[in-house]
Amino acid sequence: MNIEKLRDKIIKLKNEKNAVIMAHNYQIPEIQNIADYLGGSLQLAKKSREIDNNLIIFCGVRFMAESIKILSPDKKILVPEIRAGCPMADMITEEDMKNIRRNYPDRSIVAYVNTNAAVKAHADICCTSANAVDIVNKVENNKIYFVPDKNLGSWVKKNTEKDIKIWNGYCNVHNQIRLADLEEGLKNHPDAVTLVHPEAPMKVLDKADKILSTGQMVNFVKESNSKEFLIGTEKGLIYRLKTLYPEKNFYKMGRYFVCRNMKKNTLMKVYKSLENEKTEITLPDEIIEGSFKAINRMFTI
Repeated sequence: MNIEKLRDKIIKLKNEKNAVIMAHNYQIPEIQNIADYLGGSLQLAKKSREIDNNLIIFCGVRFMAESIKILSPDKKILVPEIRAGCPMADMITEEDMKNIRRNYPDRSIVAYVNTNAAVKAHADICCTSANAVDIVNKVENNKIYFVPDKNLGSWVKKNTEKDIKIWNGYCNVHNQIRLADLEEGLKNHPDAVTLVHPEAPMKVLDKADKILSTGQMVNFVKESNSKEFLIGTEKGLIYRLKTLYPEKNFYKMGRYFVCRNMKKNTLMKVYKSLENEKTEITLPDEIIEGSFKAINRMFTI
């Protein structure tokens, strides 16, 4: 079946079931093109609360689909590929969180939203890559334990005066970005503005023009008068930026950085998931309740 026919079948079935397709910025072009909503993980989770549709096909990785379930527990959340996980999210477990709480009772635990639901349930508050510094500064406790990303944690630590301990996790995509990649990109495109995700190593962040989440990159490019940009994040965002702003130029930072788990979702898997209404994300009530508290504190602090 060619892509156009498959796309038409998905749209027809989606409309019949009153479903919506949500896709993260790192998805393959074919899925981005068919999505009803595109964005970052928490942006999409918040959007799930605003729409009336009770059936959501989420194209991303598992922890993101969990976040949607946490914020919209009465809706049916399907993932096309259940094996699309996040190595960084798996670098810290529920048991690890219990040990942190036991060993560091005087510290507030701030969990990056790029964690599994059971981990969020044991955190005091969550944060995103866009608001991590702001959230840590707003927490009353001066002593913080930041999980799980060491690079984002280091960026936060540099931009706050708080006493922060950091878990030794990392994104296996952003952690590959090297200063040499940035330098090669600038050598080829010396007038480009460098935009780097805060999950990248500190040596790269220190040399970037802007440290931004994927959503912030989209907004920055929209408002910027610049015409050339070096993009220091996963390859999928470059496609989205080119689609949104065809009059501007977007370049890889030395090489493309690809999240293999994000690319496990395909149009055929989306169709099968929608047709059979599989695989559904389910979570225990106590995990939903605990993780909702940590996420909600981020909105209300």
